[in-house]
Amino acid sequence: MEKAQVFLLPLLALCFIFLISGVSSATFTLVNQCSYTVWPGILSGAGTSPISPTGFQLNPGQAIPVSVPAGWSGRLWGRSFCSQDSTTGKFTCVTGDCGSGTLECTGGAAPPATLAEFTLNGADGLDFYDVSLVDGYNLPMLITPQGGTGSGNCSATGCVVDLNGPCPAELKLMSTGEGADECVACKSACEA
Repeated sequence: MEKAQVFLLPLLALCFIFLISGVSSATFTLVNQCSYTVWPGILSGAGTSPISPTGFQLNPGQAIPVSVPAGWSGRLWGRSFCSQDSTTGKFTCVTGDCGSGTLECTGGAAPPATLAEFTLNGADGLDFYDVSLVDGYNLPMLITPQGGTGSGNCSATGCVVDLNGPCPAELKLMSTGEGADECVACKSACEA
């Protein structure tokens, strides 16, 4: 039982709350339950109104709400092991980097990265969401819907287990820190 609790603690939890039924806006509350800082990235889908911010720092235990317009589609991900070069000012991340060189993202995550994908008010006015590992895995993530007035079955979904440890050697993204190599992400077999 103790081991299961350890796996559930380090994750980026995404809660999305429907404020009013129909085509109203929603709020995503991003919660960092990891023991380290995560820098979420957000990319709006084609033809969807962009939201702001598109990237920010989320400290351990911190929760930040992000308002999303009606009919929004896009993806969110957690970037990790980020730093800003003291000479150039360029911001980069070891996992999930969006290539903008700044805290905010102008593009998607570089694999490997765990993705939360959303389409709000999609087909038949329904909301769709998933956690995808198609681009690989870098951190545990859980989506927990709250509120709303629909009759659908909106249950929590995600990957709350740390997959970096058991990742096959040929798929591991290694980072050297404090004198030891550490697996910080697991590439998709499609990327290998």
